[in-house]
Amino acid sequence: MSVLEIRDLHVTVETDAGTTPILNGIDLTINTGETHAIMGPNGSGKSTLAYTIAGHPKYTVASGSITFDGEDVLEMSVDERARAGLFLAMQYPVEIPGVTVTNFLRTAKTAIDGEAPSVRQWMKDVRSAMDNLRMDPKFAQRNVNEGFSGGEKKRHEILQLEVLKPKFAVLDETDSGLDVDALKVVSEGVNRAKADTNLGVLLITHYTRILRYIKPDFVHVIVGGRIVEEGGPELAERLEEEGYDRFAAPAVGAEA
Repeated sequence: MSVLEIRDLHVTVETDAGTTPILNGIDLTINTGETHAIMGPNGSGKSTLAYTIAGHPKYTVASGSITFDGEDVLEMSVDERARAGLFLAMQYPVEIPGVTVTNFLRTAKTAIDGEAPSVRQWMKDVRSAMDNLRMDPKFAQRNVNEGFSGGEKKRHEILQLEVLKPKFAVLDETDSGLDVDALKVVSEGVNRAKADTNLGVLLITHYTRILRYIKPDFVHVIVGGRIVEEGGPELAERLEEEGYDRFAAPAVGAEA
């Protein structure tokens, strides 16, 4: 079992108004095989947490720690975090002109494993994952996310998750912009990855609809850069009925 631990994490970002605190003391422990849902209103710090774990340079850790099996994640470069087994599915995946999906995935897999995968087995694995995600095989030869619809971009994120096989996945509003059918397909991909590899999942979302398909073991509510309530799946159901008004607090920044 692997463990991702976050302790008293304080994170700031530079804005026109100066240094702005976003996270104000986050404590969280995620084991492989567990699914944790992070919920909260806009501006609460959810995406900041995701990008801080991944190592985005925009965010400055003022204090606190993130460790992965006892190793200091904050001392790792972004690529070192990926090789260690951390994966981020972005809310807004970027286009990479001139790089095909096939080349991108094989290059990433080679960098993570330290050696290139067997071509025959690799192509079989990629085709199988694409079939499961109901992706047209032609997407393999298209440039990464270039001209993709919102749903196609999210499926490509989960394709990466399935073939790269990380230990922990941070899914930043993967449900954003998906219709019901695409939401089911993407959710099934996450569930397959978890079943196949004992993946640990940190699922960030505003709404409970994705939690109908990806069942959380734990739910954490972030407001004002702090975890203000924790519980099981029943907490998400309560939020669906009551919303976030009872946690009334001013937004801590522009990040979701």
